[in-house]
Amino acid sequence: MRSFFSILMWIWFVFWILVFFPVIVLVYLITYPFDRYQRFPNRLLKGLGLLMIGINPGWKVEFRGLERYERGSPAIFVANHQSFMDMPVIYLLPWKMKWVAKKSLFRIPVLGWMIYMTGHLAIDRHSMKSVRKLDQLVEPIQQGIPAMIFPEGTRTANGELKRFKTGAFLLAKRYNFKLYPLVLDGGYQVLPSGNWRFRFNERFIVSVQEGIDPEQFDTIDELRKHTYDVISRKLDAIRQEDDATKP
Repeated sequence: MRSFFSILMWIWFVFWILVFFPVIVLVYLITYPFDRYQRFPNRLLKGLGLLMIGINPGWKVEFRGLERYERGSPAIFVANHQSFMDMPVIYLLPWKMKWVAKKSLFRIPVLGWMIYMTGHLAIDRHSMKSVRKLDQLVEPIQQGIPAMIFPEGTRTANGELKRFKTGAFLLAKRYNFKLYPLVLDGGYQVLPSGNWRFRFNERFIVSVQEGIDPEQFDTIDELRKHTYDVISRKLDAIRQEDDATKP
């Protein structure tokens, strides 16, 4: 039964991606001359996220700490990466961000084209040149569009945090952009990496932590380690909370 409903869910996702694609193309073409950062096409993805998550009443999304971020202020969000489902959940946040995504995603027909037209940045996580490419985020961040980076570089294979790469922290330190740890839980339980079958009664939690001032740290490594510890401790606390509520 789980396999059957998972197939229906994937059909639902593909259907709405195909529906949204021509709309995003149209908005992109109309607004491109004056919408330098693709803000308008990007806004449409919240609707796609709502359709992807809202179809299943067994999925609950809980946002915490949204008041900690002052909308429009220069910032970089860094989040742990659990699942494909992280993306539609994060798109439900009340602000839009310029994402950093692995280059291979941009090669996927339709989905990759949508990612491009909504203004996100492709990087090769195995190339040092990609660190320099992150400088393309500086101007949008300064214009009030926060960056969204998964410092692990890829989804977790076992639900635990992977080592953080330096790119986000180098950028924050160099330009003194405040870092906001974004702690995600639920995605791994719903759809772990390498699996196509969903779990249908789970809770997604998106928890914004206090902003971190890069000037308080002498080195990039200290900033990276501190951010890792913040996300790791909060993720453990959320899981302990979940365990305490289970019958």
